[in-house]
Order: sequence, then C-alpha cells, then structure tokens
Amino acid sequence: MALEKNQTEHLANLLNEIYKDQSAENIDLLLSQLMQIVEENSNSFKNSPSHYHLWDSSSVVLITYPDAVYFPDKSSLEVLSQLLNNYLGNLASVLHILPFLSSTSDGGFAVSDYEKIHSGLGDWEDLKSISKNRKLMADIVLNHVSASHKWVQDFIKDKKPYSQYILAPSNKKDWINVFRPRNSELFTSIQTLRGKRNVWTTFGPDQIDLNWKEPFLLVEFLKLIVKYINYGVGWFRLDAVGFIWKNPGTSCLHEDEAHKIVKVIRILINKLLTDSVLITETNVPQKENLSYILPGDESNIAYNFPLPPLILEAIISNKADLLNQLIKEWPDLPKNSLLLNFTACHDGIGLIPLKGLMSNDRMQKLLSDCEAKGGLVSHRLKPDGEEEPYELNISWWNAMRCEAEELPLLQVKRFLLSQLFILSLPGIPAFYLQALLASDNDWDTFRKTGHRRDLNRERFDAYHLFRELNNPDSVSSRNLQYLQMALNKRIQLNAFQPEAPIEYIPVSVNNFVVFSRGNLEDKVWIIHNFTGNSYNLPFSELNNHENFIMNQRLKDHLSDKIFSGSCIKVKPYSVLWLQPNDKENTDEK
Repeated sequence: MALEKNQTEHLANLLNEIYKDQSAENIDLLLSQLMQIVEENSNSFKNSPSHYHLWDSSSVVLITYPDAVYFPDKSSLEVLSQLLNNYLGNLASVLHILPFLSSTSDGGFAVSDYEKIHSGLGDWEDLKSISKNRKLMADIVLNHVSASHKWVQDFIKDKKPYSQYILAPSNKKDWINVFRPRNSELFTSIQTLRGKRNVWTTFGPDQIDLNWKEPFLLVEFLKLIVKYINYGVGWFRLDAVGFIWKNPGTSCLHEDEAHKIVKVIRILINKLLTDSVLITETNVPQKENLSYILPGDESNIAYNFPLPPLILEAIISNKADLLNQLIKEWPDLPKNSLLLNFTACHDGIGLIPLKGLMSNDRMQKLLSDCEAKGGLVSHRLKPDGEEEPYELNISWWNAMRCEAEELPLLQVKRFLLSQLFILSLPGIPAFYLQALLASDNDWDTFRKTGHRRDLNRERFDAYHLFRELNNPDSVSSRNLQYLQMALNKRIQLNAFQPEAPIEYIPVSVNNFVVFSRGNLEDKVWIIHNFTGNSYNLPFSELNNHENFIMNQRLKDHLSDKIFSGSCIKVKPYSVLWLQPNDKENTDEK
C-alpha cells in the first residue's frame, strides 16, 4: 500500500523539520528511499480489515527474555514456545520477547548485528512459528549499538558512510545539562585511525550512541522493521526513545526532533502494516511520558511508569492515597492511544516517575523497606555531580513478602492484588514471566555479574519448571491458574474493554481503591483492599451512580459470590468485580 499524496507531503514536511541542516537533494533522496521500501513491502504483509480494532479485553502482554527457560539440546525459542502453549494460555495474547538479536551485553540491548538472532536462541523461523498463535512485540533499540557493531568498527576505521552513524561530539562543554540515567561517564574514549575520539555512551561503554542527525539512519531502521514484520512482529517497542536526539545546552531528553522521528516511524509502520502498534518506553515523570501519546500521531501506547512504585508502596505501607490520586487524575487519551499497565518488568522499578507524586520521606521509607526484603537501589548521576536513586532492583515476588514469616498466604494475596489491579485499569495489562512464576531474587547471577537488574532476571531450568507447573498446588501453578481465570472473566465483561471509561469512587474506608469501569448496564464496580484487615463497605458508598440501586444483589465475578443486604465484606488484600445480579443464588451477607 503506497503512501497517499497527503501522507507523502506530511512525511516530507517532518523530514525537513527534523533535518534542517540537510540539503533539499538529501531530503528528496531520503524520502525516495523510504517510500521505495514501503511500496516494495507493504502489499506482501497480512493486514487486518480495520486498524481501529488494534486490541480488545483479551489483549494481555507477557514480557519475557527469549532464553528465560532453557533445556539441553533445544533452542531457547523452542523451549519458550513449549511453555507458552502448555502453560500460559490466555496470559500471552501479545508476547513481548525482549531483545533477541545478536548482542554483547545489557540483556540484549547492546545490539551487535541486526541480521542475526543471538547464538543459542534459535532462528528467524522459530520466531515466526511463535507468532502464529499470538501477536508478537519486539524492541527497536534506536539510541545505541554495541561497541562491536559494524558501524562502530567503520567509525574506528573512518569508513563512510557508516562511520557517520556514531555520535562523537567535537567537545564536551555543551553537555553539562544532560539528563543521565546512569552514574557512568557520558563519554567513552576509543582509539581510531584519526586518533582518540570521545563517543557518547548514555548507558555505558559497550552501548555507543547513534548520531540521529544523520538522516539515513531512518532507512537502516526501516529495513529492520520490514524484517521484523516478515517474521511475525506487529507490535514495536521503541526502547529509550527519549534519548535519541541531542541538542547542545539542553537535557538531551524528549527533544522536539525525537518526537518527530516517532511520528515518521508511525507513518511508515502503519503503511507497512495497518494493524501495527507502536509503543514508546520513556521511564520519566508522567507528563513527559504522556507527551508521546497525547498528540495522537506518535505512539499508540506508553508505559504507565508511575504505576509499579505506587502499587508497591501502597501494598507495603497499607496506604492507598497516592493510588487514589492517580485514579482521580486518569488521563483522557486520543483514539487508538492507551497506557501499558504493569508492575514488574525486566528492568528495575523506576523511581524518577515518582517525582511530584510521592514525598521524599515516603520514597526513602519504600526503599528501606525493600532493602530489608533483599532489594538494592541503583543511582543516577545528576548534572551537579550528586547521585539520586534511579530504580529499585528486587524481584516482584520478594517485594510482596510480608514481615511475618508465618503469613506466606498474605504474600500470595498481595501478589494477586497487584496483578488484578492492572487487569482492572483502562489500557493494556502486562505481566512479567518471572513475577508470574514467583521468582525470588537471583543472588547467584547477581554475584557473578555484579549487575543489579539481574536480581530480577532468573532463568529457569525447563525440566524443573515444567514439573512445578504440573503440580497444581505449587505457588507458580496457582498464580497462573487464578490469573487465567480472572482474565477469562474479564474478557466476558464489556466494561473491561481497553478504552472503556473509568470513574473514581470515593469511599469512607481508608486505603481502599474503588472505581467503576464501563457504561450503563455494562458497568462494573471494582474494589481493592490495600490493607491486611477485613472491612465492611456499606452499599451506600457505591450509590452515587444512576444505575446502582440500594440494597440490590451484587455478584462478584472473581469469586461468583452474591452479596446482598446493606454492606459488602471485603477481606484483606482482596479484589471484587461487582455487578447487579437478580438470580436467586446463595447469598453472602
């Protein structure tokens, strides 16, 4: 499907705005090459009848490394496929396989070759096979490449044109305001044919930043996108996209040119695959995070980064006031734009998104509480040379642990509360495989690597894991069974469509989070108890809706129990999905 005339003009205008220093001839050549790639490939890809149905209430993302599960003499992707097909069911309708291309470090994010899948993982056909039963989501690492990448080697040898793709500013003086996500040096010195050169390294010396002021980088990444689509990928995650454009004297974060590059990628991907979904990953305060979806023509989905630390703090402290504030201020988003709601992921629990949401005293208490559970705190370097907490490194399962060792059941209830909370919200829920499998802090790997994020990246021996999942009484098996049940109930309720409205409901019981989803007769009332105590919630607390009648019977879809009378008993760390019910079943008073 070729670009229409107005789209071509819009694309040309964006390219001219981004690359102001380029000649008209260069922009014309760039546009011509991009359009040629689109025209040569778009008709060969399977497109859905309408791109207005990008997701529904069954859409759930499972986040996993390609080698999270291993077995001797089998490729990692083959073993992962076995896990998905036999045990995960509807919890992986969208599968986010973390970086699978050849790489040298950082869990695959230091890409060394865009053409090859990393050794031992399998091949491109394995990837395509996995995509047959689900949507596939993959990372496009725009900001940097491995120090071993061909472009870096060409930079060292001063071989054009690829040597121009590496970012090596002529001086260090213009970059004092740069936002740093790490406490490592911003520049790394490497020996080249032209002598020592300082290359930009946002995330560390093995991840060398790309020079996005070189326009033909777009062509290179469009070729990668085409390859991804050829092997089943339809959802595209732009990793660390906020860092890609650097302007002197600025923070070099979320620059206008970076936003416009996202717009360009959105146009190109949509022409290749009309039901494609673009996701931006920007671990920053919510206002900056939302700036990638509020325009309506950038990403389809942004990660809801304040959510994990707010949920964690509410469960540990038994204080839900900050979560209630988040629900009250839930943003109105353009059509085909959503938030990705998650708790755990492959990275740490980001703390920068808490700025303006949580006091420093409460954050410090959260960090100390998690350190007592075996967690670690990573820091970033501020422009003034001081360090500040950047992320919390701990497995989500360990973070759910209660202080009293004799109460393991509460750890399960806390965990399920956290996962049901993200299932209840507008948007798309995302689960992390290690969290679902009740993975503890992986101290063995951390001691070997020294990388704090490895605490939450346990790899599982398939033989032992499958034996555990075949035991219906194991914690991991019960987690999966319960969440699959909850998701099946969710799919049957129109109120849980991703874009269905949310309305905050204030109640007198402290540290409950109560809201409704949906409209009119489809509406569901959702109650979360973020405390370790049982409470009776009066029906009258919910009676601020035109279709909620006092003293009527209410069914909880999660337990199938019927409530009637004047109040609802809400147990510790429990969740209720309530709707009016007229059937004459057994009541729970």
